Amino acid sequence: MSLSPEILLLFALAGLIAGAVDAIAGGGGLITIPVLLLGGLDPVSAIATNKLQGAAGLMVSTTRFARAGMLDLRARESWLYAGSAFAGAVAGAALVAFAPVEAMRAALPFLILGVALYFAFGPQMSDVDAKARLKPAAFALGVALPIGVYDGLFGPGAGSFYMVALVALTGLGAVKAVARTKLMNLASNLSGLLFFIAAGHVVWAAGLAMAAGTMLGAQIGAALALKHGVKLVKPLLIVVSLALALRLMLDASHPVGAALRALFA
Repeated sequence: MSLSPEILLLFALAGLIAGAVDAIAGGGGLITIPVLLLGGLDPVSAIATNKLQGAAGLMVSTTRFARAGMLDLRARESWLYAGSAFAGAVAGAALVAFAPVEAMRAALPFLILGVALYFAFGPQMSDVDAKARLKPAAFALGVALPIGVYDGLFGPGAGSFYMVALVALTGLGAVKAVARTKLMNLASNLSGLLFFIAAGHVVWAAGLAMAAGTMLGAQIGAALALKHGVKLVKPLLIVVSLALALRLMLDASHPVGAALRALFA
């Protein structure tokens, strides 16, 4: 498809904002997917192209956190988590035809709302590591793998689920948990991206324009997270989780959204 320079610039600016938000708290797709649809992409192409820009931003933010010492890319544990997330996403994509998508769509906003409430009212979030409740192998197989399956199967909110699991079960401080979330999100995102590339759904001009902005935004977001730590990460996590839950709940395909439309029709 042909895209004007103005539309490509819009994609780049949306990527800049989304990349910064996503590097700190996830949820960049709340910004980029509506903009891609507004720019003329069909829903499948928008989701596929969003995977391209998302992967670019995640690569940048993961590398930035690693250089700052918040993520050890040489550690076996890091790749155990990432490998489990990738394998789960592959399995999830293979199971799409058999998934209870409607039930998942109905339950998902309430699960994400639970994530927001956990960060708002749960145990105090800190920049200091605490004692882990699960060993790395148990976390990889029991948590990273299933969330990866969900990400390959459905997707929205996967970053929030990775984050709350890392904080609650591995004892990582806020910024280290964000860094590990970016790595696992990158792994499961790449799985979906490879599928969409093979299927020919990625609009490369749109994806590369948005990726350019996203990569710059990811640098900014990662730098802000490293500078401000939990004081920035926690409130933004809560806001992004609430926004994502509300967005999903008000969608016409969700029972709540459908009921509201019928009520005010």
